[in-house]
Amino acid sequence: MSSRRRSSSAAPLEDENLLPEILLRLPPQPSSLPRASLVCKRWRSVASDPGFLRRFRIHHRRSPPLLGCFVQDDEHHAISFLPTSEPPNRVPPGRFSLQFKPGSRFTLLDCRHGLVLVLMSHEMRHQFVVWDPVTGDKRRLSYPPRFDPRTTLVNGAVLRAAGDAQHFQVVFLAARNYGIASAVACVYSSETGVWGNLVSVPISSESERGSAFDQILSVIAVSRQPAVLVGDSIYWILTCSSGILEFNFEMQSLAVIPMPNVNRDHFIKFIRADSGGLGFLDMSSFTVQLWERTTDCNGVAPWRLRRTIELAKLLPLNPKKDNIMIEAFAEENNMVFLSTLNNIYVLHLQSLELKKIPKTDSGSRYHPYESVYNADVGGEHGRAELFAQCIG
Repeated sequence: MSSRRRSSSAAPLEDENLLPEILLRLPPQPSSLPRASLVCKRWRSVASDPGFLRRFRIHHRRSPPLLGCFVQDDEHHAISFLPTSEPPNRVPPGRFSLQFKPGSRFTLLDCRHGLVLVLMSHEMRHQFVVWDPVTGDKRRLSYPPRFDPRTTLVNGAVLRAAGDAQHFQVVFLAARNYGIASAVACVYSSETGVWGNLVSVPISSESERGSAFDQILSVIAVSRQPAVLVGDSIYWILTCSSGILEFNFEMQSLAVIPMPNVNRDHFIKFIRADSGGLGFLDMSSFTVQLWERTTDCNGVAPWRLRRTIELAKLLPLNPKKDNIMIEAFAEENNMVFLSTLNNIYVLHLQSLELKKIPKTDSGSRYHPYESVYNADVGGEHGRAELFAQCIG
């Protein structure tokens, strides 16, 4: 009887279809599959199978760990990676790096769904580069028609549809002044290989003079802060207007929604709120307020204060010397990057768990990178040259 029980309990792991389903549900940490692959040859065969690895990434697409952040390094013509995890889940800094030829000008715009979006120019060529650091794949995209990158300030966002590990979309955002100051947006789909139709919305400046100079100011003031994705919409800040740009993917529409009524001298960072709606952080001195945009029974969407965080109770601060800035927000992990004079801290907005990471140059901008990465499983990432080759 006991031998039959042992035989039946071992049978499920011998099922060719069941083992992949079990491994698929391991945590999406970099060490999960490498550790599983050490159990036996059969487990290693499953864990290193390219088809299974694609399924693993898709399965955890909306719950990826925060691996670190990317930082633009103008001095060395490179985008470098700063890991935030501890061993054994720490990704080596040199594993994800992107180098550019001397003379190239580039701007790191966005990171989302395991992809990195870069705006690059070299020898009069201007293009977007969409880079997957895990696979090393890169795609170069020309500007949408009718836009001159030398005279138009642009921003952009990159994202993938849920469950899609291959295709992506890039949202192009620009401001222009052809009689009336306006913002325009356009979406590129890697599935079709073309840019979609332009959509636009007027932008009104806060200035009361309404001169041509003021209109120009409103045009060049689309924030270079990364966008935040909330539901079917993506949002940017307009720095010279009391508004927020909202691009809705389902409606393919662009709109300006009111800014929250807060002191504009404070630092504001838009985030995805705990409820899944649009929120923002309002920081003054060492206090952070979390606000959320809610819709009432009349369809009105006011901003409501949800929480206050006293940073002086969490961080080792010197009120006379330290100054705090909000550097970045990690959408999927609900974490915010805070910088002081000497350190960078990663704060989880719900648990208030805090982690310190090394600080780079004072002029750096941090772009959190959340992705599923499995190191040293079956040689999937063995071609290290893919991560360091120059873009030409």
